[in-house]
Amino acid sequence: MTASAEGLASLPPALAQDLDDFLEYLRVERQLSRHTRSNYLSHLIAMTSQLVDLGLSHWPALEASQVRSLMSRMHKGGLAPRSLATKLSALRSFCDWQVRQGRLIANPARGISTPKQGRPLPKNLDVDEMYQLLNITDEQDPLAVRDRAIMELMYSSGLRLAELVGLDVIDLRLDDRQLRVVGKGSRERVLPIGRMALEWLHKWLAMRPLLVAGEEPALFVSRQRRRISARSVQMRLDGWGSKQALDSHVHPHKLRHSFATHMLESSGDLRAVQELLGHANLSTTQIYTHLDFQHLAKVYDGAHPRAKRRGAGDEEQE
Repeated sequence: MTASAEGLASLPPALAQDLDDFLEYLRVERQLSRHTRSNYLSHLIAMTSQLVDLGLSHWPALEASQVRSLMSRMHKGGLAPRSLATKLSALRSFCDWQVRQGRLIANPARGISTPKQGRPLPKNLDVDEMYQLLNITDEQDPLAVRDRAIMELMYSSGLRLAELVGLDVIDLRLDDRQLRVVGKGSRERVLPIGRMALEWLHKWLAMRPLLVAGEEPALFVSRQRRRISARSVQMRLDGWGSKQALDSHVHPHKLRHSFATHMLESSGDLRAVQELLGHANLSTTQIYTHLDFQHLAKVYDGAHPRAKRRGAGDEEQE
């Protein structure tokens, strides 16, 4: 018996049967993957077990007060806000389905809120780590040259992954050191290209004919002689992170975060960083001010005489 089957078997039959029916609905009508269905079921089994403790015996009797008590109990048990929101979403979906089936009059999970989630700070590589990552010196391998050009350009111009793979050769204006990018919402922006990115773009364009097929317009192409896919870029960057012995996982968005963080640390110009990133709202860019403050706070703690922690044998001078 699987863990899910055991979990269902541990519940009162009246509750377990509806969960089993819901799982079949997810499989047949919504055609969700086995993995997604399994996640739904594990969340619902865990919550149903606790609802039983709160006095639930059959689903039509479920009340908003019980859902609220369930959220409170899980929160006090140490469940993070993001995990709470995920579980509540699963319960809402299940109850919505029950309403459509006529098994519930209304969805008691609607209107229930979870603790506010702290916005996760984007992770970035520091300047030394960026230099370590970009220290690819093999100029005989077209793929190595292409990959360095990709990473130099992403870091130089703060590109999103979709923007990078969508680039065509005609989007480059190398004489002007500029790049035309079509971002989210089909918004177009023109970005500067840094010196090192420009140098490696020239090297890649000289080797590109070895891989390109026919009239392929894409700037970056794969072994298959067509536009490189987003997945391929992700895998190549992950591979280079390992080859260059970086401690942290390297992915495309981390290069964009690194660009934004380093630009803000150096310039302090939030509006300029917003324009370069192509953010429609300044509030989206402001998350990097938190990263910048963390950096400044670390420098302050390590440098200011009145901020340094005293050793056990140090005596405060009056």
